[in-house]
Amino acid sequence: IPTKSHRPLIMLRLATARLGAVGTGGRSLSALAGPRDQVHLRGLIFHGHHGVYEEERKLGQKFRIDVTLDTCLADAGKSDDLKDAINYAIIYKTVEGVVTGPPAQLLECVAERIASAILSSQSRVNGVRVEVAKPHVAVGGVVEGLGISIYRPRVAV
Repeated sequence: IPTKSHRPLIMLRLATARLGAVGTGGRSLSALAGPRDQVHLRGLIFHGHHGVYEEERKLGQKFRIDVTLDTCLADAGKSDDLKDAINYAIIYKTVEGVVTGPPAQLLECVAERIASAILSSQSRVNGVRVEVAKPHVAVGGVVEGLGISIYRPRVAV
């Protein structure tokens, strides 16, 4: 007879086994999640007018953007047809439109706009990581660059 401290673990294992046999059609939970493929666009450089300070918004500066898209590449891999893939040029233009578009004060806002634009226009994208960096920033010290990173999953509505 299991001790009281082991009972929750045993119950969890039993529930997991039942779920695996009944609720998932015999497939593992990781198999139900689908492929974990990604598309990367790295080092996109655009001139934008984002920032808290008037000089940043007036003169503008370079922004470096990295985007990682969670998707399934199986159909494109099998068909070798662009209609089954994510068109990188469209993603590039989407990011460009946000960065060169209306100014925002914060990098966080720029990243949110990029993530929202991609998720709303690309049904094949299950989640998106956006990194926005200012390569040249004045912070009173030597810095290679400063930036932020966000991840936004597609939320079922």
